[in-house]
Amino acid sequence: MTVLVRDFLPSDAEAWVRVRRAALPYMVTTPEQVLSDLASAHPDRHYRLLVAEEDGEVIGTAQVGVSHESAKPGQGFCNPYVLPGRTGRGAGSLLARTGEEYLAGVGATEVYAWVLDEAANRAFATKRGYAPRRPAHFLRLDLAGGALPPVPELPAGVELRTAADYEHDPRPLFEADAETTADEPSDTPVEFSDYENWLATTWRQPGFDHALTTVVVVDGKVAAFSVAQTDGLTRYWSGMTGTMRAFRGRGLAKLAKCDSLHRSRAAGYTDAYTGNDADNGPMLAINRWFGYEICATEVRHVRTLV
Repeated sequence: MTVLVRDFLPSDAEAWVRVRRAALPYMVTTPEQVLSDLASAHPDRHYRLLVAEEDGEVIGTAQVGVSHESAKPGQGFCNPYVLPGRTGRGAGSLLARTGEEYLAGVGATEVYAWVLDEAANRAFATKRGYAPRRPAHFLRLDLAGGALPPVPELPAGVELRTAADYEHDPRPLFEADAETTADEPSDTPVEFSDYENWLATTWRQPGFDHALTTVVVVDGKVAAFSVAQTDGLTRYWSGMTGTMRAFRGRGLAKLAKCDSLHRSRAAGYTDAYTGNDADNGPMLAINRWFGYEICATEVRHVRTLV
C-alpha cells in the first residue's frame, strides 16, 4: 500500500469532510465551506490544502498557511489529520513534512499545529520537534435534549437583533469582531484591519448563519454578539462570542449566546459545539452555565523552522 500527498482538488471536498469529521467530530465542516475557504483566502495567507491518498482513497488532510493577520511575521500553521483506523501508514508524517517544506519556502520561521491531547498525537508532535504551548477545549451541548436557561429580560436601552439586520452595512459587526478577537488569548494574536477580506472570509462564508447570529445593541450601538455557524442540518458551532470593551461586565455576551442557542434549537439544530482557550475563564464559565461539557482538548504546538 503506497501513501502519497498531493494538492487538494475541488472533487476532493466530500472526502475531505469525511476525514475531518471522523478525526475531529467536534468541528462543523461542510464541502461548501472547505471550497469557499480556499477560494476566498487572502494571497498573503499562502493558504494550501493537502490530501494524503492510499490507493486512490483520501485518508488524510492538512490545512497549511501563514497567519498573515498576526502582528508577528513568519508564523505559519500546518494542521494534519488522518482517518482513524488508517494511522501508522506514514500519511501524517508526509502531510506534516510537505506542509513544513512549503511554509519554509514562503518565508515562515515557525509552524504552529493543533494536536489532540492524546498520547499518540502528543508523541507524533514531539517526534517531529514540536513543543507544546497553550491548550484549548472543545465543548458540546445537547440542544435537543438539554434544558437551556431562558433568555434573560432585556435591560432598558438593550435590544436583540440578528446579523441579517446588518445586510445593508455589516461594518459595525466587523469592528466588533476585530476588537473582541484582538483580546482573545492566543499564541498567534490576530489583528483584523482588512474589511473586504473579512467580508469574503467571514461574512459571506456558506456556514455563517446570519439569521441565527445574535447581536446585542445598547442605545443603538453594537455591544455584543454571538456568531452562529451551521452545517445546514443538525450541527451548530459558536464561531465567536464577544463583547465590546466599553460594555463588558454586564452579562451581554451571555445574553447574545443564549438568544442564538434558542433560535438555533427552534430552527431544528440538535448539537451545539464551541471551542475555548483553556485560559479564557469568562467564556468557559458562560458555557458551563449553558450546560456545555468539555468533550476533547487540543494543545497548540510550535516548531521553529531552520
